[in-house]
Amino acid sequence: MPETANRRTRVAVLISGTGSNMAALVEAARAPDCPFEVVLVLSNRPEAGGLATAAAAGVRTAVVDHRPFGKDREAHERAVDAELRERDVEVVALAGYMRLLTPWLVGRWVGRMLNIHPSLLPKYPGLDTHARALAAGDLEAGCTVHIVTEGVDEGPVLAQARTPVRPGDTPDSLAARVLESEHALYPRALADFCRARP
Repeated sequence: MPETANRRTRVAVLISGTGSNMAALVEAARAPDCPFEVVLVLSNRPEAGGLATAAAAGVRTAVVDHRPFGKDREAHERAVDAELRERDVEVVALAGYMRLLTPWLVGRWVGRMLNIHPSLLPKYPGLDTHARALAAGDLEAGCTVHIVTEGVDEGPVLAQARTPVRPGDTPDSLAARVLESEHALYPRALADFCRARP
């Protein structure tokens, strides 16, 4: 029994903002039977509010500011990767990490990097998902957890949650309800993924 408890998958969460999905993952990891632990929260923005949230929860944080690297995205990612490896991270969870990743970093973490996206992929990859769903007259929206690949929001889908569109919804009102679904879906999908790892 103790061996099982000790073999929790070491997860790093990458954020750029408030980190509400990160907070949901950190909270889920408190459960004794959770198959993962959040060992690092890393941001590309020193001012990201989620860093304080993570620190208050007792999680180690790191900042690799992208700005000093200018347009050299791979150099920034090499610095990020060094932080991940220093903490013996096994799986990376992107949670509002607003950086387009290069093939180099995706290749380093192939099959071990997850993302959550606020649409029912393959619908509406990229930005402005809620406005696009409303403009299309969709009856439901939702969120998707997927494996990260080189294409934007194109990787294999691990799990989805559906959110009905209500009459009078705005992009903001729909986003708020989808975000609630994200907070439930991401911990569950990450746990399932970690349990299935060899």
